[in-house]
Amino acid sequence: MCAQTIAGNGSPAVDGRPDENGGTGGQGFVVVANRLPVERLEAADGAVRWQRSPGGLVIALAPVMRQRGGAWVGWPGSAGEVLEPFDSDGMLLVGVALSAPEVAAFYQGFCNATLWPLYHDVIVPPEFHRTWWESYLAVNARFAAAVVGQAGAGASVWVHDYQLQLVPAMLRRSRPDLRIGFFNHIPFPGYELFAQLPWRRQIVEGLLGADLIGFQRQGDVSNFLRACRRAAKLPTRGAVIGVADREQAAGAGPPRSGRALARVGEARNVRAGTFPISIDAAELDALARRPDVRARAREIRSALGDPRVVLLGADRLDYTKGILHRLAAYGELLDSGQLTPSEAVLVQAAGPSRERVDQYMRLREEVEAVVGRINGNHATLSRPAVHYLHHSYPREEMAALYVAADVMLVTPLRDGMNLVAKEYVACHFDERGTLILSEFTGAADELGSALLVNPHDIEGVKEAIVRAVRISPREAQRRMRSMRKRIREHDVHRWATSFLDALATAPGPAEPPAGP
Repeated sequence: MCAQTIAGNGSPAVDGRPDENGGTGGQGFVVVANRLPVERLEAADGAVRWQRSPGGLVIALAPVMRQRGGAWVGWPGSAGEVLEPFDSDGMLLVGVALSAPEVAAFYQGFCNATLWPLYHDVIVPPEFHRTWWESYLAVNARFAAAVVGQAGAGASVWVHDYQLQLVPAMLRRSRPDLRIGFFNHIPFPGYELFAQLPWRRQIVEGLLGADLIGFQRQGDVSNFLRACRRAAKLPTRGAVIGVADREQAAGAGPPRSGRALARVGEARNVRAGTFPISIDAAELDALARRPDVRARAREIRSALGDPRVVLLGADRLDYTKGILHRLAAYGELLDSGQLTPSEAVLVQAAGPSRERVDQYMRLREEVEAVVGRINGNHATLSRPAVHYLHHSYPREEMAALYVAADVMLVTPLRDGMNLVAKEYVACHFDERGTLILSEFTGAADELGSALLVNPHDIEGVKEAIVRAVRISPREAQRRMRSMRKRIREHDVHRWATSFLDALATAPGPAEPPAGP
């Protein structure tokens, strides 16, 4: 693996050039994401094994990796852990080590306390610290170095998400032979919000090292194009950005602390586009049809007291997911008597998330307090009004929960896509069940037959819940059938194929478009 160095202009670069066969690893396809697609499990006897992670990115990309081969570069998930490359579930996995201070500054700091809130409409205020930015630069350079060590000559590299926005430019500086794609899984903010970031130009220039930049929604593309024009002063035409070779002017002096990520090579065009991510719908459909999963769904309903209606929320415990708004609406329906615990029960599964970040610790306390208040007011000894589950569950258990649920509540305040909505639809092969979906998700663009809501409008959410509880079987079937058709035709394989096909033909060396 190539060592990180500091470029002459003060920005991290990657030390290394391909040998006569390309990179040392010789892989023709490399995926790079913040995390490896597996989690470490240690048995009582000290034996270590790895199991597939439950996250949406892993669910989406694991089938692609098994089909195409190549390497997946990412952090193993534990501070200080150094791994040799290893094979797991048909994939070559290459770990990038992060120290405990880097986990604190890069991951918990810049990624999750600066970028995450900024990119999600400043639901909580972002924090801007120069030391966090320095760590972000250094860690992105280390990821880029790991890719260089694996990628063969002319390889395709697919970089994922907001944690690694500088990697494309770092790779292009070191390995201009690579075909580089970047996909942003979360929203890209409007420029009025993005402009708050002190390092806005560096982020834009980092992304523009890619040949193709993918987003979930057209609005994200528009926001990014505006950032290119405003933050980087680059011309755009349609969804194409003209990137000139603007090395630092002679005599200008080196910028401090990575203030510019220099672009190298001839003038280029970079394309931005929408590629809404999806799921392996066929796999989930088959999982939901399994006799053991269906039996488990019946057990769940029985354990809940066989209510007429089971409502389900399944999220990471994150302030973007609108869990408090959802609980407020449900609690008010119970208060008014429009719903009763004998008729309906809400199961809220909230998987642990970023538990060392202050905002997440406070959110957990708030959610648990609201759940306690609702149950204190409306539960009986035998029947809670809300079943709150602060756990992560394997896919089989999640599929059983989806099958058991009559109503699915997906109410984020802001979300790039939200694959939970699509997973619920995929599991309802019987064409029953109703999806209540926030209009502020990418999924709302595709699943128009859901009951769409503004999660900030508590009265509107209440109306949607009552409508879903009372919906006729015929209307529910019509809506579910339409959504199932969409996710079957636009599954994860189509998403990956469409992106990689576009990457193979993305604009390369060219005169930049004229005009702002």
